[in-house]
Amino acid sequence: QVQLVESGGGLVQAGGSLRLSCEASGVDISRDYMGWHRRLPGNKFQYLASIFGSDYTREYDDVAKGRATLTRDNRKNTMYLQIDALTPEDTGVYFCKPILRGQEYWGQGTQVTVSL
Repeated sequence: QVQLVESGGGLVQAGGSLRLSCEASGVDISRDYMGWHRRLPGNKFQYLASIFGSDYTREYDDVAKGRATLTRDNRKNTMYLQIDALTPEDTGVYFCKPILRGQEYWGQGTQVTVSL
């Protein structure tokens, strides 16, 4: 059974940074595809970044490139997303999303609110 627990969100001022965590079970983050997505106001979902494979392959969407860094700790089976230079447009709920054998899994997400 896949279980995901996202944390690290909160209220932050514009220009600040956050480090989001995704603790996973039922998934091998050292090998399986793991993505970060967010749900923006208006219920728009947006892909941010992903990591997969033992060779630490990472990809970033343009919206995250240059501001976000995705890492993982295989021993803790936990994935992280560091986001810098936050703006109010980054406000939303952030999710990690593994894909196993074509099946997507979603956690509860963690709320990020960026104020001016």
